[in-house]
Amino acid sequence: MNIDLLITEPLQPRSGDILTSSLLVFSFGITYDTEMDNIIIDTNVLLAALRSQKGASYKLLTLVRSKKFCLHLSVPLFVEYESVCKREQHALDAETVDDILNYLALVGNKHDIFYLWRPILKDPKDDHVLELAVKSNSQFIVTFNKRDFVGTESFGIRIASPLEYLQHLGEIK
Repeated sequence: MNIDLLITEPLQPRSGDILTSSLLVFSFGITYDTEMDNIIIDTNVLLAALRSQKGASYKLLTLVRSKKFCLHLSVPLFVEYESVCKREQHALDAETVDDILNYLALVGNKHDIFYLWRPILKDPKDDHVLELAVKSNSQFIVTFNKRDFVGTESFGIRIASPLEYLQHLGEIK
């Protein structure tokens, strides 16, 4: 079984498993924190993080490897990251963008999406983000375009700006 699925799919106790508060300890000794948020970072947040090291978007990006949340990716989202971040008007160094995208690909939990529910959102170009959030059991989509994600609450998914999500984590008051 793919290790990404072991980490990101809902965990169900099996015979011989020990359930303790927010931790599920399998009989073979691996511990998973089941209270860590699963999140999707929208492209506009990634772009803001790459353009400035001063804001909440950059702070969120620096926490990707912190074990405070699990970042989830899909091919459509990753392609959008690359396409938007490499546009000439953003004047970002392509090599730096590649390095950061490679890092995210390394540490993010990758998902194949086998269903399409389109259109659901106000902006149909954002439906792939919702599909990934549903597939990955994400609790949050972190975005600056909150109004484009109206309706995600019916899937149990909260929409937060980078600042709001960092406040949720307790990183910013």
